Amino acid sequence: MEKKLYKSRTDSKVSGVCGGIAKYFGFDSTLVRVAWIVFSFMGGSGLLAYIICAIVMPREPEIMQ
Repeated sequence: MEKKLYKSRTDSKVSGVCGGIAKYFGFDSTLVRVAWIVFSFMGGSGLLAYIICAIVMPREPEIMQ
């Protein structure tokens, strides 16, 4: 099965970007969120990247049963 990068539906605080990245790479989502905040305070590039990811990344598909 092929791995794809999606915004998370279940691990979401703002739009699910950090939760989706954490799931894709196998990290804890809290670590991804902290790293994103640190990058945001270092020149603001993290905030711009988050907004772009929130717009571009597709939402995780719903599981059909």
